[in-house]
Amino acid sequence: MNVQDFPALNASLNATSALLMTAGFISIKTKRIAAHRVCMLASVIVSVVFLVCYVIYHVRKGEPTRFGGTGAIRSVYFTMLISHILLAIAIVPLVMRTVFLALKGRIEQHRAWARWTFPLWYYVSVTGVLVYFFLYRWWPTA
Repeated sequence: MNVQDFPALNASLNATSALLMTAGFISIKTKRIAAHRVCMLASVIVSVVFLVCYVIYHVRKGEPTRFGGTGAIRSVYFTMLISHILLAIAIVPLVMRTVFLALKGRIEQHRAWARWTFPLWYYVSVTGVLVYFFLYRWWPTA
């Protein structure tokens, strides 16, 4: 796999994770617990694959990707990027704890953690896709 293939792969993995989380959310709201479990565990697996691919990409590329937008869109992009990065760091232990509680059958605690974990994780996945579009589709560097 060429290094230039990774950004699209990573965006696809983020989008897949967001779709699985959406399906998991709908499943739990409709009391389909087994489907919720499958969707959310699949989302965790996809997110781990993303993380591995993300690290491989940045190790192989070796230099930062420049944002090509100018004007007000730069502020929008960098505000989104900074929030994405900070929450992406924070979400790893939150997801691990939330999944641990579910797997241990500590459902009330799982729900309490998931109320915070889910929207943050969802935001990270969606903004990951947006970062890809901002960098590689909408405002690429020349």
